[in-house]
Amino acid sequence: MSTIAHQPPAARTWLPMAAYIAVCILWGSTYTAIAAGVKTISPVLLAGLRFTVAGAILFTWRLSSGEAFPKWKTIRQSAFIGILLLALGNTGLAWAEQYVNSGLAAIILAALPLWIVILDASHWKESFSSTKIVGGLLLGFAGVVFLITAGGTSVNFSLKNQQQLLSLIALTFGSMAWALGSIYSKKQQSEGSTFMKAALQMLIAGLLLMLTCLLNGNLLHISWGSISMQSWAGLAYLITFGSLVGYLSFIYVLSVWPAARVGTYAYVNPIVAVFLGWAFVGEPLSGGQFIGLGIILGGVILVNSQRFGSTKNK
Repeated sequence: MSTIAHQPPAARTWLPMAAYIAVCILWGSTYTAIAAGVKTISPVLLAGLRFTVAGAILFTWRLSSGEAFPKWKTIRQSAFIGILLLALGNTGLAWAEQYVNSGLAAIILAALPLWIVILDASHWKESFSSTKIVGGLLLGFAGVVFLITAGGTSVNFSLKNQQQLLSLIALTFGSMAWALGSIYSKKQQSEGSTFMKAALQMLIAGLLLMLTCLLNGNLLHISWGSISMQSWAGLAYLITFGSLVGYLSFIYVLSVWPAARVGTYAYVNPIVAVFLGWAFVGEPLSGGQFIGLGIILGGVILVNSQRFGSTKNK
């Protein structure tokens, strides 16, 4: 990537770690911001506004800084990544947060590194010949099962509730889409800076979501005056810190670290989300949440334990 190639050696040492920490903290806080946003803004419109505005700002900045207009290959690949990560993955999360607590959603999505291992076919031979990885996968998903069954009452979740069941499905498929997008992003090379590609991903995904809102009538019939200040604040936070800072940090660190290692930001996100949900949205803290989270993270750590020693760009 052109922006990485020109970094001085010192920057290559601390910038990836700084970006990784930003993803851990900022994306943990976006669960609370999404919960605030979907109170009076539909999930698809919330995501559409977020990514269209953030993508347009970043795209304009890159062009005004002298970067060449992206080639068709770059646009095509960025569109595919943006659809997987944002239009499917992130919008699925926003939809689910209408019916489940932000902390619970974050804990379920903590299984993301497990999906990366399962869906990365190029590493299947290595992964499924390892007892650590297979054991970690089983343990991690056992944590999800515990969370939605044995821990159901304490985490305000019930499989008998149709909306919450659909939310679980949306979170699962959204997590799989995010994993596929992360893997694809690692394997595809195209011209253009990391920032330009991130801008294209957000802008294309955002415009696609806005078109969806237009076609289903959501955009034409919305009462802008009925949107609460809490939802506007949530949207502003998502644009600024969730996308312009957090997503750029994610795309950058994904370009220099292995996908499985980057995916470990999911260790920290649910902890941040649970406590912020409790502090700012009044979501309950429960033992069931932390038991489920502990089991899931135990599995994720086990899966990735033999990969942490290498920073090779896989």
